[in-house]
Parts: sequence; C-alpha cells; structure tokens
Amino acid sequence: MTRLCLSALTFSFAIASQSLAQGVALNDDSMGAKPPEGATYLFSDSLSNWVKKGSDTPATWPVQDRILTVKGGDIQTRPRYGDFQMHVEFNIPYMPDKTGQARGNSGVYLGGIYELQVLDSYGLKLQDNDCGAIYKQIIPSVNACKPPLQWQTYDITLHSAKVKEGKTQKARLTVVQNGVKIIDDKEISPTPGGVDGVKEGDKGPILLQDHGNAVQYRNIWIKPLD
Repeated sequence: MTRLCLSALTFSFAIASQSLAQGVALNDDSMGAKPPEGATYLFSDSLSNWVKKGSDTPATWPVQDRILTVKGGDIQTRPRYGDFQMHVEFNIPYMPDKTGQARGNSGVYLGGIYELQVLDSYGLKLQDNDCGAIYKQIIPSVNACKPPLQWQTYDITLHSAKVKEGKTQKARLTVVQNGVKIIDDKEISPTPGGVDGVKEGDKGPILLQDHGNAVQYRNIWIKPLD
C-alpha cells in the first residue's frame, strides 16, 4: 500500500513536467460536467440503461459511490444513437507489473463499432492502439494522458456514417481528452470487437469493453445531434 501511494504521488508531480515537455496544458474544465439541455445520463448511479453485450440481460458491473468498475464482460446501452456529443470520465488502475495492452485496458465503442481506446499510455510515444486512439486507425495528435489512478475526461463528438445510393460517407470524429483536442474531425471506419449486426450508417449503442482490467467509469452522458 505504501509503495502504491508513493508511486501515485510521484505520478501526480510528474504530470506537470510531462505536459510542459509536450507543450500541452491539461485541464479539468469538463470534469464533473452535468448534462446540457437535450442530453441524458447513460451512467450516473445506475445501470438501468445498460445490458450485457448482444443480449437483453441487465448489465451487472459493480457500482459503488457513483463509480462503475469493469467486471463481467462487455456491456452496451439499450438506446442506440446516430450523431451525438458524449462525455465520459474514466480512471485507469495502476498496474506496474504489466505492459502494453495488458496495462489498464478498456475501450469505449461509439455507435457500437468505433473503439476509442482506454489504456495506461502516460508518458509514451503514442501508437494507434494507445489511449485516445481509434484502435489501429488514428493516433492522437498529442499525448494528453494523465497517470493511472487519476480521473480523466473524454469529450466526444461523432457524426455517424451516412449511406446514400449505395455510397458510404464515413463517420467523422472529434475527441478532447483532459481539455486537449487529440482528434480533430477525422474520418473513421469500424474497428474489431464491436457490436454484431451494426453496420456503417446504422444507429448503434455505446459499448464499454471488459479487457480484464479494473478500469472505472463515472458521469457518462450523451446528447443526440440528429
């Protein structure tokens, strides 16, 4: 316990120099943000909006003190969405004995088919499977990650794919992580591991991935734009 606390404290002090080294100033302006007009909570203190992936079975991830902890398989929302703005707060566990994709891994699947990666990528040169990436497609423009054990924010705008006369106009995505824009209106394609049966152009659920790590979520809300 002592080593964990000391390491977390070291991380806290390190974040300022890390941000300065990258020319990035993180901020928590949207931390704890309440849903704006037209938005609804996906998670505040209840899993009533969530089911187990690919089923109508109610989700059973642990909830305590308005915090949702990953455990027991992927979960997805009952409602489905097209264009939307979304706010997510997440906290990555400290796993010093793990590396790469085994270190605080989860993901937020937008529309059920586009994975926005959640991972301990603090201080790393980012790749296309790190925190803030659209998995195996888009590398964030800057590393805006905090150390593990600190709450972080994603503020997301998705304009879903549109299919007209057999032609697909790709979805476009903007992501702000911890107050820093890391993806700016980029075109995206479906990623592996999402919800079966959802195609580009369909409305889809939000899915939270269970990758076997105790990532935590709180204060998740969404505002449809269509």
